[in-house]
Amino acid sequence: MSGRTAMQRQVKVASNGALLEGVLSLPVPAAGLVLFAHGSGSSRLSRRNRSVADVLVDAGLATLLFDLLTADEERIDELDRSLRFDIALLGRRLIGAIDWVGRQPELRDLPIGLFGASTGAAAALVAAAARPEPVAAVVSRGGRPDLAPAALPLVACPTCLIVGGLDFEVLQLNRQSARRLTALHALQVVPGATHLFEEPGALEQAAHLACVWFLDHLAGARTEALS
Repeated sequence: MSGRTAMQRQVKVASNGALLEGVLSLPVPAAGLVLFAHGSGSSRLSRRNRSVADVLVDAGLATLLFDLLTADEERIDELDRSLRFDIALLGRRLIGAIDWVGRQPELRDLPIGLFGASTGAAAALVAAAARPEPVAAVVSRGGRPDLAPAALPLVACPTCLIVGGLDFEVLQLNRQSARRLTALHALQVVPGATHLFEEPGALEQAAHLACVWFLDHLAGARTEALS
């Protein structure tokens, strides 16, 4: 543990006419802010994303876990799964959240990282392409970057794709997507891990890789902004 103090509170993120429930964790000081875009059928309460967020906060990074869908939309999605793959909608919600952060006095000066899991990774890439100025880094965990093909060559920030070594189909899709990225990027394979990183130590390794990537690229962005 780092010993840093961290404030945590519930927030409501205003994004393109929707009010989204979120949890903000803000260590003092913070080197940057990472917004989490959860995957198919998940939410701000995702156990895996919360576990990764804890690692980031302990390293001095603020985190914002929030729902990409409203409560009514989640009920619809539970019935027909029509919204969890609506990458355009999820991307707009994440862009709106980035803009919301820019209106918060305590957050607006922090460089932004985006962490996307599964379909949330596609939304993160769409948002990074649309907001190249505040977004300084992207990490995808078990993500589907192939669902955002038009955004891939437009992403300007360093992007890390983390995939389980036994997640064969998604690994192949990530390799293909990586070839379309023009920004600095890396494909990190966690040996022995499947799609949900449920194997012992797999999620911890993915969280460590994400933390290193964000610290390298967000801390540097903050230094440049302050100089």
